[in-house]
Amino acid sequence: MRKMGVVLAGGKSSRMGTDKSLLSLNGKPVIQHVVSRLKSCSDEVCIIANNPASYSFLNTPVYPDRYKEKGPLAGIESALYNTDADVYICAACDMPFVHASVYEHLLGLLEDADAVIPVYPDKMHPLSAIYTKYALPPIQELLDKDIRKVRRLFDRINVNYAKKFGDIPDETLSRHFFNMNYPDQYEEANQF
Repeated sequence: MRKMGVVLAGGKSSRMGTDKSLLSLNGKPVIQHVVSRLKSCSDEVCIIANNPASYSFLNTPVYPDRYKEKGPLAGIESALYNTDADVYICAACDMPFVHASVYEHLLGLLEDADAVIPVYPDKMHPLSAIYTKYALPPIQELLDKDIRKVRRLFDRINVNYAKKFGDIPDETLSRHFFNMNYPDQYEEANQF
């Protein structure tokens, strides 16, 4: 099973006020942490972003959105369209503490589903999920109709929802699903 790590970095970072993926965390840009962590549980990693030059220092393939200004669903579409893998392990560029053990748990729940969506603690995390190539046509159908909500995809594909995480420590889980949208969350990340 070929696994592609996907870093979704197409957002505008409007709430942060600056490109959050390039903010420094422990001496490295946030996106470098995400890429490194995805490499530990994937065969290859790609970045989905509309400003490829910003990430040239990572020596990682960068693909732009094919559906412009359509949000994260378009980012997932670009990854599934542009790369060849059986499963796609997704992380948003503002999730610097994603953990391989969480993704390995999600992969174990894939079975014959088209996606595994984690729910933690009571919130769905579609940008820290597992997708298969089978999700591509339904994603394209939604985007062709200008339907951008990732959750609308779940009505059209076979989804396994992960609500239990076995013996993964709660601290690992809370860090894995932590994301930085606002300056105070960036400050919090620097305290970890």
